[in-house]
Amino acid sequence: MRNFFLIALILFVYSIQAQQIPKTSLKDINGKTVNIQELTNSDTVKVLSFWATWCVPCINELDAISEIYEDWQDETKVEIIAISTDDARTKKRVKPLVNGKGWEYQILMDDNQELKRALNISTLPHIVLVKNGEIVYRHSGYTPGSEDELFEVIQEFSN
Repeated sequence: MRNFFLIALILFVYSIQAQQIPKTSLKDINGKTVNIQELTNSDTVKVLSFWATWCVPCINELDAISEIYEDWQDETKVEIIAISTDDARTKKRVKPLVNGKGWEYQILMDDNQELKRALNISTLPHIVLVKNGEIVYRHSGYTPGSEDELFEVIQEFSN
């Protein structure tokens, strides 16, 4: 019964808030330009995780997902794209932090916060699930265990 209500809620939210990913480009941590719209226009689920080096809940969330990410990929083919919103002062901390954590995510830099603003994101961490170029789910904040709820939503949209 719980799953029925979860599916109904997801479909309701999807029908109201089907928002396209804006046309914008970001750079990865090696300086390569990536078009977000092209990256997310796929029938596999993409998770855009907006975070910053100074945001402890963001790091905790990405660490928790990192521990189970390989299983998620095996089961659903999901791809996590961690988008740093660090500004000019703190963006130099991104690459060392990512390397130290050993995260296997694609890391992009939104250092002018253009994408963050375009998606009307006001708090971090913020998760945006995208399928076929459309936002199908959003979530702000992190508490331990939130990654399990996120995976349930990923599974629903991966079928």
